Amino acid sequence: MALILLEKSDAIATITLNRPEAMNALSHALRGELFAACQDISQDQNIRAVIVTGAGERAFTAGLDLKELGEQGLGAATDQNPARNPCRALESLNVPVIGAINGVAITGGFELALACDVRIASTNARFADTHARVGIIPGWGLSQKLSRFIGLSRACELSFTGQFLDAQTACDWGLVNHVYAPDDLMPKARALAADMASIDPEFLKAYKQLIFDGYDRNFKEAMALEKQTTDAWNANVTAEEVEQRRLAVIARGRALKD
Repeated sequence: MALILLEKSDAIATITLNRPEAMNALSHALRGELFAACQDISQDQNIRAVIVTGAGERAFTAGLDLKELGEQGLGAATDQNPARNPCRALESLNVPVIGAINGVAITGGFELALACDVRIASTNARFADTHARVGIIPGWGLSQKLSRFIGLSRACELSFTGQFLDAQTACDWGLVNHVYAPDDLMPKARALAADMASIDPEFLKAYKQLIFDGYDRNFKEAMALEKQTTDAWNANVTAEEVEQRRLAVIARGRALKD
């Protein structure tokens, strides 16, 4: 049985973690298949957006397979190689990545959710950082990302207790953008991905890179990076192109209103 399902349709790739009987735990084999799927997507110029979700309704992913981890050692918890680190595999993609969080996202699974550019959730979704409970310091980014997304105090509460965060509270705190009924999650994810895929692909890749490269810098350096990137990009944009796109934006707005 394939541990990762990769489907492509209308410029959108959907990656499904496919170990529902094990709450989609991130075994060594699954992580290898996820990397292969990301490599496939990277080489496919037709793909403009990616959706990541879990099979079933119970779990997005429960994180690393702890039984396997106990047998093979803790190296997987800090390995930064994208071939074995699913967060780095997702972060290597230069197109938008939408996490459709269909169930629990626990510890390493929480980190995988944070590796997505945009997160939406079903009402079944719950998040938990249980690193403190199992005595393993996170190595896939949670200790640094979570506080940046929801604030230091809230991140400390979650990480120091291991308590679950429900989907609606996660939305209220800005961790996910929207919460939907389980049956609506994937249709909404596909609609969001299709909206992103309608943007010029080269522009979207450049814009994503600018946002994330800037996010890793202090504000002054990030503003300088924006100026440098803007000057280089906009020098190749003509007034006629801007006018055509302005008219297209107006037409799209009217269509959405109707």
